[in-house]
Amino acid sequence: MSYKGAVASAPRELVSFRMPTELNLIPIRLDLEFDGRKLKDAFTWNADDPDYEIVPFSKRMVKDLNLPAVFQPYIAQVIQTQLTEFRSFEGQEMSTEERVQTIRLDLRVNNTLIHDQFLWDVNNLKSDPEGFARGLCKDLDIKDPEVAPAIAVAIREQLYEIAKQNLATGRETRISKKARRDKGAMDFFQSRFATWNPLVFDVTTTTGTERRNEWDLFEPVVEILSEKEVEALYMREERNARLKKRQEEKDDAFMSRYVRV
Repeated sequence: MSYKGAVASAPRELVSFRMPTELNLIPIRLDLEFDGRKLKDAFTWNADDPDYEIVPFSKRMVKDLNLPAVFQPYIAQVIQTQLTEFRSFEGQEMSTEERVQTIRLDLRVNNTLIHDQFLWDVNNLKSDPEGFARGLCKDLDIKDPEVAPAIAVAIREQLYEIAKQNLATGRETRISKKARRDKGAMDFFQSRFATWNPLVFDVTTTTGTERRNEWDLFEPVVEILSEKEVEALYMREERNARLKKRQEEKDDAFMSRYVRV
């Protein structure tokens, strides 16, 4: 039985844009290549930290990973660019009504492959992706200490995209409030209850097998790959990345040819 509708929904509460989690950590992703060396990494950055910490951080990363010095300014630039994008949304209002969605994981970290999906209240401002990721790794007996941070970043990336979508929801809510004020309380209630419908439920029956198969989709799958399997998967990932980049370059060239500046 699935819920289809209701008489009236609870009023939406609006807050200034932020990550819908307790800590205002934003996901940062690096994908750089210079002098035959590649850097692919993902981590979180506290949006409330001052920008002057970016350069020292990039220098430490280059030193710790023994990367060529040419990487340092580009690492700093990528972090600054993604942080600037996040801050461009600050000050706008987003909706915080309860909204449960499916978060999906499809990750390879070193030789650990994990596929999972679970329900998450994407507007719960007290949620803790890092704590959830640590608990998940403990439950699944995952020993690699790099897996939990990767899971947390993957969750935050999806929450970030949903938070940006909620900006539109916030704008719709403000427009709705203005329309109600302009129309007047009496007209609003008359129009609201003229189209009132009782709760509607979908009473379509499902077999036990169908229900069991639905829940099977929420069972995590963890694989520990051999070195050969990791190498084969890495080569496939690299090939897919090259094809994606080539297609993006073609799309950019096509658009630049027909879009007037």
